[in-house]
Amino acid sequence: MTGAALLDSVESHTRLAGHNRVAMLLFRLGDAQLFGINVFKVREVLRKPPLEKLPGMHQLLAGSFDYRGKTIPVIDLAAALGYSPLETTASAHLVVTEFSRTVQGFLVADFQRIVHCTGESLEAPSPTLGFGSRVSAVTRIDGQLMAVVDVEHVLASIDGTAAEVSHRIQQQAEQQHISPRRIMVVDDSTVARLRIINLFKQMEIECMVAQDGHEALEQLQAMMAGDEEPITLVLSDIEMPRLDGYALTRAIRETPALRGLKVVLHSSLSGVFNETLVREVGADRFIAKFQPDLLAKTVLELMVVD
Repeated sequence: MTGAALLDSVESHTRLAGHNRVAMLLFRLGDAQLFGINVFKVREVLRKPPLEKLPGMHQLLAGSFDYRGKTIPVIDLAAALGYSPLETTASAHLVVTEFSRTVQGFLVADFQRIVHCTGESLEAPSPTLGFGSRVSAVTRIDGQLMAVVDVEHVLASIDGTAAEVSHRIQQQAEQQHISPRRIMVVDDSTVARLRIINLFKQMEIECMVAQDGHEALEQLQAMMAGDEEPITLVLSDIEMPRLDGYALTRAIRETPALRGLKVVLHSSLSGVFNETLVREVGADRFIAKFQPDLLAKTVLELMVVD
């Protein structure tokens, strides 16, 4: 099956969104280990084209090529995850993706197929598996371990530019009398969580942290039942193990004690994002990653009590 044929039915996979299910594109990087990324982030799968490599490129960049009239970087995903580089492997494949409003290619050894996973079947990887922060979740596919690549971690290892809020937005944050100055950040990516927490530190906003929607819901329910300082807003990723951002938002809206919380969905799934679904699950806003000033401004607006 060709890459194009494999992705012909991607549109049908979008119907899984909002039901705590996800479609994963499976591939390998040099041995029998299966890896996966969300089909929503995939534009196309191609045979590795000729690549142009310039002096001074990052060591994880295999080069660049012309994709539909636009020059895009190609990242050697095998090298990024500790495998032998695929830069000179003629049989390698290129997975063209869109993350956080940018298009890039990832070299993989081969692609396998698309599978559907439930959120409940995905779980955070044990440190003993040795993936580190390069993998955000694992599950079993026909008895075989499948690891979901934390693409945000890979991209940050190439472009580690710190997220800074502009001085103007920081001044706005200082001038607004908001109480409590506390939000919940929900994201399965270690890199994403750190970037968001550092951003809100600049605005003197405290962050509660959860690694997935299930953990977030447990923390929110415990907070409402106890004496812990309340929050007014939940900032959540969409694609997460156990309970995704859509399902978390729906659960918040269906729980009377939590219904009044503001919810912002914050995701790298910007290319095929369904605005209708945001309204259906009851989220207040969607912000594509990673736009520091827009995210900060949106959170400030929503934290002001009407």
